[in-house]
This record gives sequence, C-alpha cells and structure tokens, in this order.
Amino acid sequence: QRTGRWGEEQAYFYLRGLGYVIVARNYRSARCRGEIDLIGWDCDMLCFVEVKTRTSREIKPPEAAVDYHKRREVALAAREYLRSMPESCRWRFDVVSVYCDGHNSRPQFELFRNASLAA
Repeated sequence: QRTGRWGEEQAYFYLRGLGYVIVARNYRSARCRGEIDLIGWDCDMLCFVEVKTRTSREIKPPEAAVDYHKRREVALAAREYLRSMPESCRWRFDVVSVYCDGHNSRPQFELFRNASLAA
C-alpha cells in the first residue's frame, strides 16, 4: 500500500505538470464501494484518474490491473460524483501508470487518456 500511495502522490504532481487542476484525491461515495484516486480538470474536461504503480516491468503492466471489477467500481463512484455537476459536464476516464525502481529513483509515467470504462 505504501508503494501505491507513493505512486498516487507522484502521479498527482505529474498531472499538475501537464496542466491538470486536481480537485479531489481518493474520492469515495457513501453510496458505493469504489474509490477514485484523482479527479481533476484537463481544460474543460473532468477526468477521473486511476493510478497504478509498479516497481518492475517484468509482471503485467500497471494499466492491465484496471480490470472489469475496478472499472465498474470507478464507474459507480464517478456517477455519484457527477450528480453534483451540471448535466452538460464533459468527462473521461484516464489511467496513469507509474514505474519506479525504488522511492529514491525518478518515476516514469505513462498516461492513457480516455480509457474505457466498458467491460
């Protein structure tokens, strides 16, 4: 869990560097189980961001860990968050993969914009 939290922190600064305006971290709704790691604006697009961190590239890539179950949880939490937004709000789901060899090394990032929430 420590590696995951560290990766989320690194992804937060990475996305800010790309111009995202982060408005929520670790968003949870009382109505559903899912959690959204980061929520932010990329220009006029609201982005729900899942962050996956790995210390090795030898196992499956981090973005592959966003399976059906995780996409479903994120979709339900995103729906709850969108209840507070105007109906015209444009949104998408992004995945950030964070690779690191250790907490002292520089992380590498891969951003998948508009990833599918479909099964």
